[in-house]
Amino acid sequence: MDPAFLKTAVNAQMPFGKYAGRKLFYLPEPYLVWFHKQGFPKGKLGEQLALMYEIKLNGLEAVAEPLLED
Repeated sequence: MDPAFLKTAVNAQMPFGKYAGRKLFYLPEPYLVWFHKQGFPKGKLGEQLALMYEIKLNGLEAVAEPLLED
C-alpha cells in the first residue's frame, strides 16, 4: 500500500450523491457496504472507496485518522 495513496484517499471528497462534499473517511459504513455490493465506480474514486470500505470493515479508522487534513 502506497502511503501517499492512503493519505489522498482519506482526504478525498465524495463528488456526487447524498454525501457529496464529504471526505471519504467520514462516509458511513453502510454506504460503503452498499457500494461493495453494487460495485465500486471505475477508476481512482472506486479504488479509494474500496480502500475506505476495507478500513472501516477491519476497524482501522484509528490508523487512518491521523492522515486527515483540515
